[in-house]
Amino acid sequence: MFESYREHDAVGLAALVRSGEISALELLETALGLARARNGEINAITAFFDDAARKRAVAPLPDTPIAGVPFLVKDLVYIEGVPCTYGSRLYADNVPGHDATVVHRFREAGLIIFGKTNTPEFGLNVATEPALFGPTRNPWNLGRAPGGSSGGAGAAVADGWLPVAHATDGGGSIRIPASCCGLVGLKPTRARNPQGPDVGEGWNGMSTGHVVSRTVRDSAAFLDAIHGPARGDPYCAPPFQGSYLKEHEAPPPPLKIALDLNALTGNETHPECIAAAMHAAALVESLGHRVGQASPEFDRERFGRATSTLVAGNIALNISTRLEALGRDLADDDIEPHTRMTMAYGHALTAEDYAKAVQIIHQTGRATARFHDTWDLMLTPVLLAPPVPVGWLDTINYDSEAFRDRFAKFWGYTNLQNATGQPAISVPLYWSEEGLPIGVQFVARFGDELTLLRLARQLEEAAPWFHRHAGAIG
Repeated sequence: MFESYREHDAVGLAALVRSGEISALELLETALGLARARNGEINAITAFFDDAARKRAVAPLPDTPIAGVPFLVKDLVYIEGVPCTYGSRLYADNVPGHDATVVHRFREAGLIIFGKTNTPEFGLNVATEPALFGPTRNPWNLGRAPGGSSGGAGAAVADGWLPVAHATDGGGSIRIPASCCGLVGLKPTRARNPQGPDVGEGWNGMSTGHVVSRTVRDSAAFLDAIHGPARGDPYCAPPFQGSYLKEHEAPPPPLKIALDLNALTGNETHPECIAAAMHAAALVESLGHRVGQASPEFDRERFGRATSTLVAGNIALNISTRLEALGRDLADDDIEPHTRMTMAYGHALTAEDYAKAVQIIHQTGRATARFHDTWDLMLTPVLLAPPVPVGWLDTINYDSEAFRDRFAKFWGYTNLQNATGQPAISVPLYWSEEGLPIGVQFVARFGDELTLLRLARQLEEAAPWFHRHAGAIG
């Protein structure tokens, strides 16, 4: 075991590999040892492929800032020859014959992929507790949830098995586990990173992929590795020709930041989450930025219905597509009760409902763009409450009305940016009285990840968090 493994981020580990101080295989064996020792307790990884990873670790590596680093991919994305279950019993034996475009780019960057991480069924929940694999637990407190839907990724990184893991975000699913697990979570601009080759966009453009990480520079380095359109993509983000890794080191200019404490669901925000946002506001002001309280103006009720329409329509399609491929009807135990309810809603929608939802989403995007004519960034809590207990958002045996009520009391600040396509980042600046991480979110104009990364780097230097970790080697 490489004893100082946790003292380095991914960029740091890759530098050790390039210098010959450590081998990629030694890093992999350390990651595997840590993961296998704790996975039974935390349940973050649903599939290991040690042998394939070892073969890759001893092969020649490309000259990139992250080559040789152990890596995990979320179980919503295709890896050739490896089951992609989407956290669902319906897809338990779904084995793709090709890599997703983003996985191909991970391989080209020299990452050593050794497993897949747990996710709620179809990424629908903000806790990670699928019937297929069981709940993932938060390394900071095993009785608490790590968030979702990239909860397996967040838990694995928080417990120190690896410095970075793949994550996706359709309504907050990068930022939420980053908040619950004390990590950096950047949701890039819509279409910054590819979704192909099987789809052109996820959830009508609301979903995108990137990573959760322990440092800002790792998030920047991974964005360098995977961003940019692939052949046939229906649209792309505004081009970025430089290097996020190199350019994020410069401090941002003085910024005008809007503090928004109004949750999209209309529910009250827990005092500790408000305190986290106020703490962040004071910190950025101390760094020379200006903060005022403001919220973008749009019809939040219509917006909520529109996003629900698009998600439900996509879930219904996912299920019917699988059943068509299997040549059978839906069985009682194929999907969870909450998913079945979402599917039924999707089947009941009309083409007019879909067209109206898309129109509302576009109107909301223009409203937020006008808001950013005045404000450079927006600052919000990530969640309405600190990490919730495991089982509190159970999608298997629950009262549907109670579930919706609990969901709305926990989640409600992140999905606006999925709909508008804006980049947003969660940074770990605050811990609760119980010692649980509480992230805060910064949101930038469409296409401007660089300002977010520069501010996050500035905050990381002013209030370091890398020394704080949930797990321990040994």
